[in-house]
Amino acid sequence: MTSTRLALRGDLLDFCAAPAWAQTEDAAVRFRPDHWLLVEGGRIVGAQREDPGPDWPREDHRGRLVMPGFIDTHVHCPQLDVIASYGTELLDWLNTYTFPAERRYADPAVADLGAQRFLDALLAHGTTAAVVFPTVHKVSAEALFDAAAARGMRLITGKVLMDRHAPDGLRDDVEQARRDCEDLIARHHGRERLAYAVTVRFAPTSTPEQLAMAGALCRADASLFMQTHVAENRGECAWVARLFPDARSYLDVYDRVGLLHPRAVLAHGIWLDDEDRRVLRERGAQIAHCPSSNLFLGSGLFDWKGTDEAGVGLSVASDVGGGTSLSLQRTLADGYKVQALAGQRLTAWAGLHAATRGAALALGLDRELGHLSPGTLADLCVWDWACGPVAQARHEVARELHEKVFAWMTLADERNLAACFVAGQARYRRP
Repeated sequence: MTSTRLALRGDLLDFCAAPAWAQTEDAAVRFRPDHWLLVEGGRIVGAQREDPGPDWPREDHRGRLVMPGFIDTHVHCPQLDVIASYGTELLDWLNTYTFPAERRYADPAVADLGAQRFLDALLAHGTTAAVVFPTVHKVSAEALFDAAAARGMRLITGKVLMDRHAPDGLRDDVEQARRDCEDLIARHHGRERLAYAVTVRFAPTSTPEQLAMAGALCRADASLFMQTHVAENRGECAWVARLFPDARSYLDVYDRVGLLHPRAVLAHGIWLDDEDRRVLRERGAQIAHCPSSNLFLGSGLFDWKGTDEAGVGLSVASDVGGGTSLSLQRTLADGYKVQALAGQRLTAWAGLHAATRGAALALGLDRELGHLSPGTLADLCVWDWACGPVAQARHEVARELHEKVFAWMTLADERNLAACFVAGQARYRRP
């Protein structure tokens, strides 16, 4: 019989609270070098420096970093097929690469294989929970739900809503989409660690009638999530203004139909103004910042500091396939570059918090995951501090903790991952 107990030895790093902007020494950081993390029944029950004794099955990862699993708050399952596609901005990229790839997910076999490959890839990159776009096809959401349940993962997803401005094979209609959503909610929302997200692709691909239907679903059940895109690209914003001339802004299109609420996740948010940020704060909605995708598609530079100062919830996301890697370390390294171009400096603490406890807090899941406190589920990863001679040399000369962790965040990726655990069960080990 497999023991429900596990003790992991390593350098434990997580956060007790949100770190302050631009502070490299911060009481919110909890670093416990060479400690044992104790897991029982899938949950963390404590941490200690002393050896826990022979009653605990042990894994000795001394000299390695142990952290909560990453939480990717915006990523597209079917877009693994189009990652690293050349030469277009957002709207042309959708039509040239994304929509043809997504059309194939009408086939249940393609959807099932794609979901399993995608979730295994997340785990192999140190991501243990995610907010995921499937496709417009009901079967694509079902495949993700079933594959996540089999792996014990926290997954938030839902059938994409698109009833206009999309090619044949990728459009639904209001009534059929509503029935599909209601059926998926009834069968999957709240099952194991699964949750349903009302999933509006973006305002241009839904009619006002479909947006109103999506808002009605959210009002009928406050436990539902909502995910969409907003203000990613200037051409997209201009298109929205033409399609919805009565709306004050792109964000207002969603607000007026009830799509902004504490479980709403809006990707990008580059081209928002102060009034938009005020509305986001008051509604409790969050922005999923996607720096790698924003750079790759040339969409713009997100104002992280301004969004934080406005009191808006913020997390970080890979946005694959616009993003170029499922690695949230690579994503955060790009996030640092985006802020540097804006004259700001993103600390490792602010970045890693947004990918762990900060993301959990923004999703309302901080009692479940995102940190290494007793009672949380043991979604966690074991990382090598350095891989390869360059990173090893940098690690050896780093002096204080932030310098070491910032170098790790900048130079590490999935090659550093030794093991990934979901609710205390190993779901990935490096070969």
